[in-house]
Amino acid sequence: MRANYRMQRLFVDAGLAAGKPVEASKEQFHYLANVLRMTDGDAVLVFNGRDGEWRAELSFLTRKRLLLTPVEETRPQPAPSDLHYLFAPLKVGRLDYLVQKAVEMGAGVLQPVMTQHVQGKINSIERLEANVVEAAEQCGILSIPRVAAPRRLEDLLADWPRERRIVFCDEGHGSQNPLPALAAIKERKLALLVGPEGGFSDEERTLLRGLDFVTPIPLGPRILRADTAAVAAMAVIQAAIGDWT
Repeated sequence: MRANYRMQRLFVDAGLAAGKPVEASKEQFHYLANVLRMTDGDAVLVFNGRDGEWRAELSFLTRKRLLLTPVEETRPQPAPSDLHYLFAPLKVGRLDYLVQKAVEMGAGVLQPVMTQHVQGKINSIERLEANVVEAAEQCGILSIPRVAAPRRLEDLLADWPRERRIVFCDEGHGSQNPLPALAAIKERKLALLVGPEGGFSDEERTLLRGLDFVTPIPLGPRILRADTAAVAAMAVIQAAIGDWT
């Protein structure tokens, strides 16, 4: 069932059930009351990543407190996406964009990876999680992707579960077409690895290409920025062997 994009959607931490009120946060109160000018009896959609999506009615307790009362379930909770997205952090503004687009494209786990040429860093996991929630609210996504702590590439690969194949964007690949390499993949559990703005080092590319659970793919004839490459790679994976099929 597709999302209703005409109604405001809000993420809440509390459990959701018919008739069980949830108090809005200060930020949600401000947005609903002062920005959208909503009043008693108006409705929004609420979700928590566990209990599906619900239509909830607003009731103002005071001038600073607001309850959201679920009335009916509008969409059941789907199974979470199983695509893991491994990425080298970018600078702050582009990192925010990268995280939001990964959520929109169906990432189930976001794993920052520290590579030799990485230029950005993760200053706050909470900021990434906030971007994840915002993207989910805006795009009708019900399962909230998990944000993992940053890891060095070598450490991540050393204990990687072999049943989950890593597809990595290799700017030095000999061809330009990713589809033949993707068509040869038989595993259903997948991870996508996108490198930093400076690309993978020769040592990292050699390491990745030497692992039997890693598949390198090209992304066409053009040079792409890291954030553009991430969206392009996720789109081609979802279309070729992911949940678009």
